[in-house]
Amino acid sequence: MRNNELRGPAAIEMDIIPSDTDHLFSENEALYQETMMRYHCAILEMRTKLEVLSRDMTVRYRRNPIEFIESRLKKPSSIARKLRRNGSEVTVENMIEQVSDIAGIRVLCAYIDDIYEIARMLARQQDVRIINVKDYIKKPKDNGYRSYHMIVEIPVYFSDAVRPVRCEIQIRTIAMDFWATLDHDMQYKKEVEDAEEIMRELKACADIIHSTDEKMMRLRERIHRIE
Repeated sequence: MRNNELRGPAAIEMDIIPSDTDHLFSENEALYQETMMRYHCAILEMRTKLEVLSRDMTVRYRRNPIEFIESRLKKPSSIARKLRRNGSEVTVENMIEQVSDIAGIRVLCAYIDDIYEIARMLARQQDVRIINVKDYIKKPKDNGYRSYHMIVEIPVYFSDAVRPVRCEIQIRTIAMDFWATLDHDMQYKKEVEDAEEIMRELKACADIIHSTDEKMMRLRERIHRIE
């Protein structure tokens, strides 16, 4: 998930309208459209859950750990690229079975401990089934990337049935997201002068950002103890 794919719920509907890349699933376009609609609805369900938590914490604790909620549907070309990378045929059936991040939500927080609190609150909800968790904060990627990823499955109520739909949730601090935006730009540039040096500097920035995140969290704790 990156910024050029991030949209609020009002704009998500554009993703289920055929575009110039939807020919990838033209053999069963009706099923593709219905499937993307289901992922769209899963995003709406998850955003509602997160917004309810946000309002509840604001009233109860006078502090809201959720700064922003962003969402997107994965583009057809990105889905196809992921399937081909896995050596799979580009079909709607393979898309449903093998790609878990078609529906994506990103939650931005101010502090690291807020990330884990939000993850715990989601895990406690009876209708949220945790499929997989990757903690790139405690174990960052080699390039310095940090974030907390959850693949969850939630029931979505349609006119004919209740269907389980998977969704990826990324939870990170604003500083982590700032770094990830620049790293994403770097990954998608074909030719960059001094690319190795830039990657080294990005890695150093990732470490500085993490250290700053931790210091800010400790300062907040000291301030609250004084109060």
